Amino acid sequence: MRRYAMTIAYDGTGFHGWQKQHPPDSDPLRTVQEVVEAAVQEVVREPVHVLGASRTDSGVHAEGQVASFLSPREFNPEILPAAITSRLPDDVQVKSAWETDPAFNPIGDAVSKGYRYRIAHARNTADLRPLFDRHVTAWSPNHLDLEAMKEAAAHLVGEHDFAAFTRVRQTRESTVRTIFDCTVEAEDDDRLAIHVSGNGFLWNMVRIVAGTLVGVGEARYKPEDIPDMIASGDRQRTGRTMPPEGLCLMWIEYGEPGSGRARQKQATADAAIADQSENGPSE
Repeated sequence: MRRYAMTIAYDGTGFHGWQKQHPPDSDPLRTVQEVVEAAVQEVVREPVHVLGASRTDSGVHAEGQVASFLSPREFNPEILPAAITSRLPDDVQVKSAWETDPAFNPIGDAVSKGYRYRIAHARNTADLRPLFDRHVTAWSPNHLDLEAMKEAAAHLVGEHDFAAFTRVRQTRESTVRTIFDCTVEAEDDDRLAIHVSGNGFLWNMVRIVAGTLVGVGEARYKPEDIPDMIASGDRQRTGRTMPPEGLCLMWIEYGEPGSGRARQKQATADAAIADQSENGPSE
C-alpha cells in the first residue's frame, strides 16, 4: 500500500468542521473530510479513508491542513492536487500532494501547529463591521491596545497547564501543552492578527487565548494577569471564546522543527502551483 499526503485549504464557513458527522436519524452534516474523501475516491476509483491532522470546528478555516490516504495504486503526486480539486466544491482545495511513508500518521507525527486569529477592531457602528471579509475576520467594537496584547502574549509562551484555556469538562487526560510562540501584529489601522504555535491545542484553546488577549486589549485584564490565570486552572478567570470565523490553521510541522512547512512548500513547488488539529475537535 502507498500513502499519499496532501496540504488542504478551505473556507470553513459552510462546513460543520473537518470531521465526518452522521447524527442519528438525520442526514450527514457537510464536513471537509466528507467532501475530500468523495473527491479522492473519484480520482483513485476505490474507497479510501482520508485522515486529517487537525479536527477544526465549524466555521474554522485552514490554509495548511494536512491529510493522507492509502491506496494500492501508484499515482504521480504532481497531478493529484488538480485532479482532486476539480472534483471539490469551490470552498476547499488541495494545494499540494506527495507520497510519504506508509506508516505516516498526520495526527500522531505532528510536532507543531500554527494558527492565526484575525480581528477587526475600533469599529463603533454596525455599518463599519467587517463586510467583504466578514467570514474570515472576527470583530471587536473597541479599540485594542496592541502593545498590551503583545506583552500579555509573551506570558503564554512555554509549557503550562492550560486548563483555564479550554472548554469546561473537556475530556482529554492532560491539559499540559507547550506554546512555542505567541505574537500579536497590526495588519492595518483597524485590523490585527494573533499568531500562536505549539505542540498541540485543547478544545477551543486558541479561541480562548484570542478572547483573553482581546480582553487585555480592551483593558479588562492586565498583561501581568496572565500567569495567575494559567496557575488558577479556572476557565472563569480567562477571556471569552472568540467566534470561529477569525481562526485559521496556517501550517503543521512534522519531524525536525521546520521540516513540515519546508516539505509542504517543496511539494507545492514540485506541483507547479503558484499559490499555495483525540477526543473531540481541537479548535
